[in-house]
Amino acid sequence: MGVNLKDLIPPEAKRQAEFSEFKGKVFAIDAYNALYQFLSAIRQADGTPLMDSRGRVTSHLSGLFYRTINFIEMGLKPAYVFDGKPPEIKAAELARRTRVKEEAAKKYEEAIRRGDLEAARRYAQMMSKLTDEMVEAAKKLLYYMGIPCIQAPGEGEAQAAYITIRGDSWATASQDYDSLLFGSPRLVRNLTISGKRKLPRKNVYIEVKPEIVELDKVLKYLGVTRSQLIDIAILIGTDYNPEGVRGVGPKRALTLIKTHGSLEKVIPLLKAEFPEDPIKIREYFLNPTVTDNYKIEWSEPDEKCLVDFLCGEYDFSKSRVNHAIERLKKAYRENIKVKQMGLDAWFS
Repeated sequence: MGVNLKDLIPPEAKRQAEFSEFKGKVFAIDAYNALYQFLSAIRQADGTPLMDSRGRVTSHLSGLFYRTINFIEMGLKPAYVFDGKPPEIKAAELARRTRVKEEAAKKYEEAIRRGDLEAARRYAQMMSKLTDEMVEAAKKLLYYMGIPCIQAPGEGEAQAAYITIRGDSWATASQDYDSLLFGSPRLVRNLTISGKRKLPRKNVYIEVKPEIVELDKVLKYLGVTRSQLIDIAILIGTDYNPEGVRGVGPKRALTLIKTHGSLEKVIPLLKAEFPEDPIKIREYFLNPTVTDNYKIEWSEPDEKCLVDFLCGEYDFSKSRVNHAIERLKKAYRENIKVKQMGLDAWFS
């Protein structure tokens, strides 16, 4: 879900961007967020995802493969950051997501029975589930493509923000705003969903472009500190207290924190109850579980393994995959400095 800061982000703190601006820049991409985007978008008319002959979902692999090649062709340097173990304070949100998927599954079956394909597709998207097997397949695909994968000990967005804070990436990439709460100086939204997109329930298409949001400008124009921005988010609702405080929207939350200074002073006034200690939630955003043990290096794509994996294992079209690999290899030559093996690697 992520925190809904959209209505609070001032126009001065964000702008649309062209992909040409990103050439040569490293992006720490929230992998789970990207994979869910692919699972949601790459579907048939009735909402059924792409599947192989064994009934395994492949929408996420298709999106990851072709979109990442697009990135490399445009000169971006993607590094995917995968979630680790979720913090205990996320239990309520994970339970909520399970309930949403179960309810969506029932509504999907009802929509199929009455022949409402538009509704069926919408509910199918809500049912998207990323299994451990799917995640491991995504990592293997990226490895064969020569794209760096980073395993976070906790939240992927927290790790991506940390990588960006350290200057090892230019920005974090995610649809959610949580990266800002974790301290990322720069967030790029719409990176994995850019292009023409159909508006829900309307036969209208719009052009979706990347959007850059800068943390220092958000704080400056709102007149708050990062800690206060986190307090505002907690009042609205985060992954660690999904309901937020009843009756408190973004604008009221901003006013309350700016007037009284902090959650400690606002909570008694609201007499609000939280599923988790709000001060503990704030502390997690300020000091999340992250690691320094990562490498961001690109290597030559392994053509044989890619063909064996995508075509032999998951029934992708061999001609399409071969063509895409040629694009990838050409893009690497033009845009990516790959890690070369030393002599010792050959004899180890």
